[in-house]
Amino acid sequence: MNRYLAVFVLAVLLPPAAQAAEQLVPVDRIVAVVNKDVVTQSELDERVAFAERELRRQGTPLPDRKQLEHQVLERLILEKAQLQLAHESGLKVEDAQLDAAIGRIAERNKMSVPEFRAALEHDGVNFDKFRDEVRNQILLAQLREREVDDKIEVSNAEVERYLQEHKADAEQPEYELAHILVRIPDQASPEQIAQARERAEKARAEAVAGGDFGKIAATYSDASDALQGGAIGWRAQDRLPDLFVNALKTMKPGDVSPVMRSPAGFHVIKLIARREAAAGPPVMQTHVRQILIKTNEVVSADEARRKLLDLRQRIVLGHESFAKLARQYSEDPSAANGGDIGWVYPGDTVPEFERAMDALKPGEVSEPVKTPFGWHLIEVLGRRVAPVGADRLKLQARQVLRERKADEAYQEWLRQLRDRTYVQIRLDDK
Repeated sequence: MNRYLAVFVLAVLLPPAAQAAEQLVPVDRIVAVVNKDVVTQSELDERVAFAERELRRQGTPLPDRKQLEHQVLERLILEKAQLQLAHESGLKVEDAQLDAAIGRIAERNKMSVPEFRAALEHDGVNFDKFRDEVRNQILLAQLREREVDDKIEVSNAEVERYLQEHKADAEQPEYELAHILVRIPDQASPEQIAQARERAEKARAEAVAGGDFGKIAATYSDASDALQGGAIGWRAQDRLPDLFVNALKTMKPGDVSPVMRSPAGFHVIKLIARREAAAGPPVMQTHVRQILIKTNEVVSADEARRKLLDLRQRIVLGHESFAKLARQYSEDPSAANGGDIGWVYPGDTVPEFERAMDALKPGEVSEPVKTPFGWHLIEVLGRRVAPVGADRLKLQARQVLRERKADEAYQEWLRQLRDRTYVQIRLDDK
C-alpha cells in the first residue's frame, strides 16, 4: 500500500454480513478525548500499524510498542485539534479540488484515477475513506496557510541584511540532517522544562552511544517527521535555523549535536552528510496568459469549470482568440492585456497553477485548473532561460526568510494549539 500513498490511508475490513450477525463485536475503546471528539483504540491501532510499516520500509528498527503508541496518539490528538479548528473556522474542500488532488496522486503513481482506485481496493483500502484522508490533509494545509503562513512578514531591511550577510556565499554548503524535538508546553513550569530537557538529553545519550537515530527519533521526538526517523533531508545552510547552523559549524558527518533550546523546545540534530552546493542551473522563465473565473455565492465551482470548458473549446477550434475571450471574461487584472501575465519565474505562481503551466508546451491551452483564486485557463506562449538579476535575488531572499520564519512559527503555533486543547488520555486505563 505504501507505494501508492502520500497521506495516511487506513483500511477498514468488515466481515461478511452473515458472519457479522453471528459474531460478538467488541465495543471500540476510547483512548483519548480531544475537546468534543475522541480517539478510539481502532484508530490508534490502524495508525500504529501504518507507522510500523513505514519504519520497516525505511529500515528503521521499531521502538518499544508502548512508546510508539504514545507517539502516534500524540499525533492523532494534534491532527484532530487542527481539523476541529478548521471546521469551526468554516474551511472546506470542494469536491472538484479534492478530485484534482486525487488525480495528481494517481498521476504521480503513473495511473489513471480508475486504475489507482482499483489498486487501492486490491490492497484492501476503502476508496471513500481514502478520499476523506486526502480531504483532511488539504484542510490541514489550508489551516496552516491561514493561521501561520499568511501572517509571516519579511521587511525590506531583513532582505537587505540577508543579502549582505550572504554576499560571499555564492556556493553555500548543504547538509543532510535528522533531528529530534522535545516540545515544551506554553508557560511551562520549571519542573516541566527540566523533564523535557532530561528527555532530550536521554535521546542524545542514546544517539551518541551509537543507537539508531531513526528509532530514537520515533521514540522521543515530538516533531511531525518523528515517524520518518526525524529525517529533514538535504537543506541549504540558508534554509536552516541559525540555531542549527551555529551547531553545524563544528560538526562532522556522523556527529550528534548537544541539546539546543529554542522557543519550541529542545532539539538534537545529527549530521548525516555535507556537500558543497554547485552553482545553480539557469533559470527557466515562462511567458503565460490566463482566463480566471472566480467562484462565489453566485458562481459555483461547477459553473466556473463548465464556462471555461466552453471557452477552451472555442479557442482550440479557432473560433475566437484567447486574448479576446480573456478581455471579455477574465476576472484577473491581466484581462486588459488579453490575459497576458508576462514572463514568470518558478515559484511566482501558486503550486496548482505552476504544475499545470509546466505541463504545457508553447501554444497549448490547459484544461480548467483550480487554485485558491478560482478556476483558470492557462496558455503558455513561450519559454526562455533568464539571468537572475538584483530584483530576483531579493525575491529569492524574501522567500528563504519567509520559509524559515514559517517553519519556526508553525511549530510554535502547534505547541500553543496543543496547550489550549482539552485532552484526556485514557490509553493506559485498564
